[in-house]
Amino acid sequence: MSASPLGLFGKYLSLWVSLCIIVGIMLGNIFPFLFLSIANLQYQNVNFVVAILIWLMIYPMMVQIDFSSLKNFGKKPKGFCITLIINWLVKPFTMAALGILFFKYIYAGWIPEEEAKEYIAGLILLGIAPCTAMVFIWSQLTKGDPNFTLIQVSINDVIMIFAFAPLAATLLGLTNILVPWETLILSIALYVVIPLIMGVITRKILIKINNNSLQKFSIKIQPYSILGLLCTVILLFGFQAETIITKPIIIILIAVPLIIQSYSIFIIAYGWSYLWKVPHNIAAPASLIGTSNFFELAVAVAISLFGLNSGAALATVVGVLVEVPVMLTLVKISNNTKHRFYS
Repeated sequence: MSASPLGLFGKYLSLWVSLCIIVGIMLGNIFPFLFLSIANLQYQNVNFVVAILIWLMIYPMMVQIDFSSLKNFGKKPKGFCITLIINWLVKPFTMAALGILFFKYIYAGWIPEEEAKEYIAGLILLGIAPCTAMVFIWSQLTKGDPNFTLIQVSINDVIMIFAFAPLAATLLGLTNILVPWETLILSIALYVVIPLIMGVITRKILIKINNNSLQKFSIKIQPYSILGLLCTVILLFGFQAETIITKPIIIILIAVPLIIQSYSIFIIAYGWSYLWKVPHNIAAPASLIGTSNFFELAVAVAISLFGLNSGAALATVVGVLVEVPVMLTLVKISNNTKHRFYS
């Protein structure tokens, strides 16, 4: 492989995120009035600046979704079965359980109860948002079936439109966190439905022009997605600067259940694929999509529900920091065990 499919920014995403965290904390402490002014640019709990950055992140991903591929859903039934069960019946509930276990019991006495609820909420929002973009990268790195990857992402996006809000309301309700349905629905409309429609329209226009237009456009706009992510991280950690300076250990405390969740979900899905004799080029992307997160959506919803300065928003951003190094180790494990799978 002559070049990493991650690209320079994607390959070192954890490094860039770490640097942006440092920059955000520094700026938040030096110019707190600036971040306060940005925080006030909102309507109905939707911050305009963050919304623009979230769209910048999500839109390039949505252009890649091809709903015409859904007609091939029945060709890889085992892979899709694993994907759907892990993503929607296992991952959301195990993430909620781990959040409650750590922040309500293991960390009890270290973190105030109200703060702990917000961290749990952030973890839950990550758990109910399966990956829609980075899974293309993980699939490439493991030589996964590109058509299967495309279809599973398309299916998950459709399910997310209808399942995200009910799952969020249910799981947050179980932890005694009451959230307004209208905010959840508005978030899904703003950060999934609208970008998805824009992506579908863009895709159709580009395909009509010529065969290479879509690929060229996707390559051209991809850096803007990373830029949107990094700017969002700077903002979020700028808003959280004071809390982080006084309680730096909280980043590690949030990361622990996230790391446990990631490895556990991969082991369940990958082991199931092996026992079910699923080919490796299906098993790898089917396992990795549930392990990775649609953190852009989780960040946006956390901000809408709990605010820019909330523990929920901080937890979702820590998810960004943790994800890339964890996923790269899982890619390595997948590639090193490929010979054990049926071809």
